[in-house]
Amino acid sequence: MLKISPIPAFEDNYLWLLESEGHNGCAVVDPGDADPVITAIEQCGLRLDAILITHKHGDHVGGIRKLKSRWPDAVVYGPKNEPIKDLEVRLVEGDRVRLEGLQLDFEVLDVPGHTEGHIAYYGHGVLFCGDTLFAGGCGRVFSGTHQQLSRSLQKIAALPGDTLAYCAHEYTLANLGFAQWVEPDNEALHQRHRQDTAKRKQDQPTVPFPIAIELETNPFMRTDQDSVIHAAENWSGNSLSGRDAVFHAVREWKDRDYD
Repeated sequence: MLKISPIPAFEDNYLWLLESEGHNGCAVVDPGDADPVITAIEQCGLRLDAILITHKHGDHVGGIRKLKSRWPDAVVYGPKNEPIKDLEVRLVEGDRVRLEGLQLDFEVLDVPGHTEGHIAYYGHGVLFCGDTLFAGGCGRVFSGTHQQLSRSLQKIAALPGDTLAYCAHEYTLANLGFAQWVEPDNEALHQRHRQDTAKRKQDQPTVPFPIAIELETNPFMRTDQDSVIHAAENWSGNSLSGRDAVFHAVREWKDRDYD
């Protein structure tokens, strides 16, 4: 049975620890900082078998070398199309990651946009999506393109609605605040904001979250909805044709006026 635990790091990162019942090995997703990972693994009496990387940014890869020095047999997986020196197995969409001891098998999805070669890991009803999708939002566009990120979110939207997304940051309340700018009449969004505010007041994570709730409340996943289209057109002052154009406008709106 798969067990997934958050390892908080930096100000708002989540590094994800993966365990399977009856196995003393584990895996970690996006270990930007090695020290809290080492502490968590040693407290559990485990051994690190694998490191799964979604993209190249330092807060996702910074701990690789120290973890490898502690567990040299751990295999480092990550995106083929990004310049990450420490990768041992380079992945693109269609590849699979099989962690034999943990009895885990993940499908690799290409989800670029935040960066040029960002990937995600999908399997066992969960998605490790890095900085492509956040609860109520999405990553900024850095070395990828707006069109790429728009298409990546549409790809994620096509996954089963009960898929649990494990993103890499606790940005939820800020994201939902902007979402309320875009869709002030979305009652599902207001309800989610109340629920997640209560969680954060108790210092509970708002991650993971089901894909289905993103389709109801995340404006970056709702670029085909009239309410989001009209809001994006009002902000941009232009008529927008197609989901990619709507996404671009909403992302620029958040970048310029909210963040």
